Amino acid sequence: MQDGAPPRFSCFVTDVSNERFHDAWIGRGGPLPWPPRGPDLSPLDFFLWGGYIKNIVYADKIRNTQHLQDRITSAIETLTRDMIQKTWQEIEFRLDVSRATNGAHIETY
Repeated sequence: MQDGAPPRFSCFVTDVSNERFHDAWIGRGGPLPWPPRGPDLSPLDFFLWGGYIKNIVYADKIRNTQHLQDRITSAIETLTRDMIQKTWQEIEFRLDVSRATNGAHIETY
């Protein structure tokens, strides 16, 4: 990726994808558009992995792949039922807002 160009969005890649997957691949500029994805609809990614889990996993320098796997497993084991329930409630709320606004941009605070 150079100068802010998005990955997997060159003429070569789209041509190869079209040849190999017969115009049935999902992606930016592809025959099937990539579904919208952002913090509005992805609290699992943005809270659990992007925030909570990632902070625990990378609190110490990772030495090797096994160490990384162990850190991820340990971080996941710290999740409580309450944290997961609140995350799902947030997903349901954001989906309700998205449906009510016909998928328009949602300001989150």
